[in-house]
Amino acid sequence: MAWSKPPYERLIVLFLPWLISFLTKGNYHIAYFSAWLGSFLIFYLTLSGWVKPIPKDRTVAEQLMRPIFLVQIIFAGYMSVTSIFYYLDTMGYQYLHFVSSAILVDQERLAMLAQSQRYYVLGHAAFASGILIFMDYSGKKKYHIDTQKLANLLMILAIIILPVSILFLKVPGLAQFYYQLNTLSFIAGTLALAFAIPLKKIVNTIICFCFYCFNFYDALLSGFKEPIIISVVVLGIFLYPSYKMLVSVVFLPVILILFTFLPTYNQTFRQNAWEGDASADEASQLALEAALNGTGDKSDSNWDFLVYRLSEVDMFIKFEESTPYLIDYYNLTLVKQAGMAMIPRFFWPSKPSTEDLIMVRVFDAGVVSRNSNVSAKPAFIVDAYLSYGGIGIVIFLFLYGAAAQLISVKAEKLFGGYILGTALIFSGLFENFWRGLSLEFLVNTVFWSYVTMLIIHRIFLFTGILEKIEDPAD
Repeated sequence: MAWSKPPYERLIVLFLPWLISFLTKGNYHIAYFSAWLGSFLIFYLTLSGWVKPIPKDRTVAEQLMRPIFLVQIIFAGYMSVTSIFYYLDTMGYQYLHFVSSAILVDQERLAMLAQSQRYYVLGHAAFASGILIFMDYSGKKKYHIDTQKLANLLMILAIIILPVSILFLKVPGLAQFYYQLNTLSFIAGTLALAFAIPLKKIVNTIICFCFYCFNFYDALLSGFKEPIIISVVVLGIFLYPSYKMLVSVVFLPVILILFTFLPTYNQTFRQNAWEGDASADEASQLALEAALNGTGDKSDSNWDFLVYRLSEVDMFIKFEESTPYLIDYYNLTLVKQAGMAMIPRFFWPSKPSTEDLIMVRVFDAGVVSRNSNVSAKPAFIVDAYLSYGGIGIVIFLFLYGAAAQLISVKAEKLFGGYILGTALIFSGLFENFWRGLSLEFLVNTVFWSYVTMLIIHRIFLFTGILEKIEDPAD
């Protein structure tokens, strides 16, 4: 691969919002907004191609699944932008209405929020730098696939991979491969639907639409917001190159509607399915009625969702209050635990529970009570901070962006280009890059997803789906 020269002098600009926030840290409001608005500046400078030109092999609309776009927007957006609701809540607002009866703003809370936001924009800059330095898709293709067969191939893959994933769920110690392949099946089916509609393949469209509806209903019964939102976002992105206006007019309002009703839906669903005696179907019906008819406590649940669930800054603040003042930095401890997590339980039946290992630092920091049943696993940037503080954020987040980008490039080399490489394999197997998990879960998932990618590549070569290009020109 011919690497383009990294734009080091322009990468430095990405870190200016952090520097401004640091220099103005005496004024919490200015420090917070310097960092918060700084993430928008990073988005603009990177997505416009100012720091480094966007790859020219495809139009922007046709490469939205690449890390510079989707991974950055979802991961960095979730990490850096969503804290605005926590800021408003700190200032005594609910939405845009002042509701606080307190005379003075909690200055300590505001100071910690500004500090956390400063770490967020620092992590965003490091993450974007990791992507940009390794963003190069100019290598010669080694494999080829007949594009005329893509629509049928994607549909067949979606149908075949789903039962295969269920088989892994039945084998003790290999359940993690179920989640990888299940997501890959969903991505394949959604991509197949996006191919079938503009090609007017009626049979394919009907089959893929039914498959998509099945996955969407399954997401509704999961009790989690992310699968529902992701199912809509992915379909919109895949359809966008062919139906730009329609997607812009329909999908953006749909996503806003989901953010409005999902908190109430999920709260009601969990109360009935997880804490009550209702079946998943019954709980879903009750949750839909509560969300659509407003019978749940929608205002409170929605605002609490925006303040404490959409953003994880409150949890980050609690970790900052204890580390390194009460609990020392973990240094390489979390990295070592991540190495342990990579060993499948199939080969190590007595392996310590990864979730239990993660929850130890949650309990030690006092984020949740040890007697609580709540799972409050720290985000990736929090683990970076817990390891080495600010320098840990720079190093870990840079490696995070670099890993996502290098894997995307590798996937396109192995699978003959963007459609199968990034849109299908990278998005299907490495979806966890969209949402920064705890270090142990992330390393484990990425490592075995990479192994799965190599196995699928071999299967595609053996079955003739991929054809090797002999002696490609240098």
